[in-house]
Amino acid sequence: MHLHILGIAGTFMGSLALIAKQLGHTVTGQDQGVYPPMSTQLDEQNISYTHGYQVADMPKADIYIIGNALSRGNDCVEEILTKQYAYTSGAQWLSENVLRNQWVLAVSGTHGKTTTASMLACILEFSGYNPSFLIGGVVEDFGVSSRLSDSNFFVIEADEYDTAFFDKRSKFVHYHPKTLVINNLEFDHGDIFDSLKDIQKQFHHLIRTVPNDGLIIHPANHQAIDDVLKQGLWSHEQALPAQQLTTTKTGSSFDVQGASVDWHLLGEHNMQNGLSAIYAAHHVGVPFALACEALNQFKGVKRRLEIKHQTDHLTLYDDFAHHPSAIQTTLKGLRAKVGNEPIVAILELRSNTMKSGVHQQSLVDALTVADQVLILRPANQDWNIEALFDQSVLFNSVDEIVQTLSHIQKGHLVVMSNGSFDDIFNKLIKRL
Repeated sequence: MHLHILGIAGTFMGSLALIAKQLGHTVTGQDQGVYPPMSTQLDEQNISYTHGYQVADMPKADIYIIGNALSRGNDCVEEILTKQYAYTSGAQWLSENVLRNQWVLAVSGTHGKTTTASMLACILEFSGYNPSFLIGGVVEDFGVSSRLSDSNFFVIEADEYDTAFFDKRSKFVHYHPKTLVINNLEFDHGDIFDSLKDIQKQFHHLIRTVPNDGLIIHPANHQAIDDVLKQGLWSHEQALPAQQLTTTKTGSSFDVQGASVDWHLLGEHNMQNGLSAIYAAHHVGVPFALACEALNQFKGVKRRLEIKHQTDHLTLYDDFAHHPSAIQTTLKGLRAKVGNEPIVAILELRSNTMKSGVHQQSLVDALTVADQVLILRPANQDWNIEALFDQSVLFNSVDEIVQTLSHIQKGHLVVMSNGSFDDIFNKLIKRL
């Protein structure tokens, strides 16, 4: 069939495109604001796409897969509805065409989904399971964000964001996992959820789909998750054991069931991600020692404290953190490694939740770990950011930020955004 994907450069839809192509379909797409790593991945896989949502660029296809970034009023959406073309969502297409009869291992939660799912896929690969996977980021160990194998095991990043303009349920209710990880649960996505309770309702719906021989893995004593589990639990559960993290010269280490993980990753949050992946893999039969051995070789995920430029005295990182909790854990993990060396946080408030100002004070608290903070002033913000941050912290353009950073000779520069940040790395590396 010919599948045309609207929103093809999103992390989920771009990954879906690869799987559809592996199944033998012709895959094309459209998107706007296309940038790496997904644009690079699509180009490498020879999947053609056009920029923008002009109806003239929309080919005749057997079915149109519509991403959740598109709403009523979009020209292509209106054309599909008017002409009564066949359409569906990415999550539903995946459920009906790929996930049925698979042992689905789903990784959910506010933070750490991409990293944990990547770790889990790498553990299963190392252990000989040859898993299929669809992850919202390019896994360094595989070089792609998705693949389809002949295995019965499918690892998927289970996002709570809504499915499409015509299906306002969370995407993850389509996946029907047998192994479910819930990493954490906080308020996010203020553009579609009014409260934490709204998000918890979606997680309750997800839990309802786990079979009674399935397993739900979660941190111990996490109130928001515990509240969801109290609403109903029909399967087994595993609360993760408490572990002690040791910071090393090259990263960190921790012990699991008599085995040890000693890796280059930093922070308590990555230890929790690793524990979740280890216990999820154990549910399908991977011994703890083998899972730890796999993680000792884990390379990581692009845009998760990824080093983009380095000299003897200065390191530039790219990090996807865009929620105060993720920002704080990223900076704390780096602080534990670098000690008193200067840390500069460069932040783009790009998500709808951050623009809304719902996390104002927690954002201030999260950034206290850094020695210096530079924030791109968000467009169309709904709150007074000047009341929280001094004018010296706020910048009207990336070029102004680059100019300021070009004088820095020593330290760790952490760029945090879930978008392209106006090509900041190419601009900044030239100046550095």
